[in-house]
Amino acid sequence: MNDLFLKVAAATPDIRVADPDYNTEQIIECMQKANTEHAKLLVLPELCLTGYTCQDLFLQERLLQGAKDALMKLVKESASLDAIFFVGLPFEILGKLYNVAAVFSHGEVLGLVPKSYLPNYNEFYEARHFVSGAELATEVVLPDGSSVPADRDLLFVCEQMPKLRIGVELCEDLWTPNPPSISHALAGASVLVNLSASNELTGKDSYRRELVSGQSARLLAAYIYASAGEGESTQDLVFSGHNIIAENGQILAESKRFGHGILYSEIDVERLCAQRRRMTTFVTEDQTHTEILFSLKIEETKLTRFIDPAPFVPTDRQNREKRCDEILMIQAMGLKKRLEHTGANAVVGISGGLDSTLALLVTVRAFDLCGRDHKGITAVTMPGFGTTDRTYDNAVKLIQSLGAEFVEVDICQSVNVHFSDIGQDPSVHDVTYENSQARERTQILMDIANKKNALVIGTGDLSELALGWATYNGDHMSMYAVNASVPKTLVRHLVRYYADTCEDKQLSDTLYDVLDTPVSPELLPPEDGKISQKTEDLVGPYELHDFFLYYMLRQGFSPAKIYRLAKIAFAGTYEDAFILKWLKTFCRRFFAQQFKRSCLPDGPKVGSVAVSPRGDLRMPSDACATLWMEELNTIS
Repeated sequence: MNDLFLKVAAATPDIRVADPDYNTEQIIECMQKANTEHAKLLVLPELCLTGYTCQDLFLQERLLQGAKDALMKLVKESASLDAIFFVGLPFEILGKLYNVAAVFSHGEVLGLVPKSYLPNYNEFYEARHFVSGAELATEVVLPDGSSVPADRDLLFVCEQMPKLRIGVELCEDLWTPNPPSISHALAGASVLVNLSASNELTGKDSYRRELVSGQSARLLAAYIYASAGEGESTQDLVFSGHNIIAENGQILAESKRFGHGILYSEIDVERLCAQRRRMTTFVTEDQTHTEILFSLKIEETKLTRFIDPAPFVPTDRQNREKRCDEILMIQAMGLKKRLEHTGANAVVGISGGLDSTLALLVTVRAFDLCGRDHKGITAVTMPGFGTTDRTYDNAVKLIQSLGAEFVEVDICQSVNVHFSDIGQDPSVHDVTYENSQARERTQILMDIANKKNALVIGTGDLSELALGWATYNGDHMSMYAVNASVPKTLVRHLVRYYADTCEDKQLSDTLYDVLDTPVSPELLPPEDGKISQKTEDLVGPYELHDFFLYYMLRQGFSPAKIYRLAKIAFAGTYEDAFILKWLKTFCRRFFAQQFKRSCLPDGPKVGSVAVSPRGDLRMPSDACATLWMEELNTIS
């Protein structure tokens, strides 16, 4: 439960219809197994103590009493287990029968939550036996003499983790226009559980999955769905035991259908609460819920959920390609509007590296969308002290393949004159040596833009901007920055996607070679004709920094939590000490370089994270990194 991770479980026991004693033993086995796996929350199916398919046997007093007795056995069993449990059973209240979820923990029933919406259509006949609990709000006396609330609007709140607030609904409740989970979430529930007995029909699993995923997304919540399966009567229906654990639209775990067993995953309560804080349209407003406290021991939660080392890049190839095409179109449409509005042409500086390559590709697509000749794009290559034959040749081939106007300006002479003007020793390869070249290139691009009635298209990417790895008023500046919200890890995939789909062998071969070239600003002289200055040797791997960036800005996680996740995501790739070293660098540079981000040019937002001062990141340039660095310095 450290870092507000909570291990949860959804179980489908193998039951017998109308045999509460047998079912109790199966449920106890599930409870014990879940406890062995350190699950702190276990959800079981609707009416699982009796079986959902009892039909008119629900009218039999003997079955109802047997279910009540079985519940008390489960409650007694829970006394030695550190978890909260949700079990379905029929329960008579005030002379009427309700389909309820019994919630219990540490040997105590916390409450009964009735089903609100009873399906009575097609194959369902629940209204024959049960009444709706939508308006039920009373106290129920249990066989042990204890009195517990029976109410739809109950929230179960963990004393040790107050952000863990659990709301309950049952099966059909989710399939309605106004599910109880909506009011639960608005009352502060961060976790929603559903005890279900959804039968299986062709194609229903996809609909069910989308329903659970969608509800978790719109409510910014975790959603644990447990469904009936083996053991239910197959007289007319088949139940598949389709269990799902979702978090804010993401399916964390999903069981195979037509079986039984326990599904596990870990939910990130902190992430959910952070998202709700961020979204000002998520307004807690309901004051009618009753809060019921329960306790859990604080312990380390071993994470088994997948931690994506590249959170900006879809792992599935088909989705990744779709995403790449979508991003290229967003970038191009943004530029298209600016070109049409200004009536301008375009100027792009081309180094033969990844970022400038992507900028040119986007500019070409924007011109195509405008129906304009590529000759309206002036592509400028500006070899300097660190330019290698490889990058120069790729720049030239790229420009030629795309049909842009080719311009070459050697900056060495003008930079040397500048060195003389400011008293810089050309043999001293310091930051002045490097940045003078970057600023000279920007001046050239700006002046050519004036001549060509054009806009300078920015090439810098999100990762560079986050680290401040850009020369102020050098590659930092442009008139429209198409890559400003594209992280470096995604830049690679965008260029690769273009290479894979352009159907131009010369162009694709050039793009593949650009992809194979080490990331470098090429501001220091080459060694033996090869790149001597590799960016990732200086600032660390971009895949690490993109990971840090995502979890810091998108999720608002603490440095210690980011470090914990990074160790899992990059296990076998980087040593822990290596990850920690670069995380410290990231935090230090991120806070120190906000002044550069405060004056970024316009550019389109393409994903969930951006650092535009007019959009996503309203951060003071003089903010201190003290708290973040203090936490990192406590990690050994």
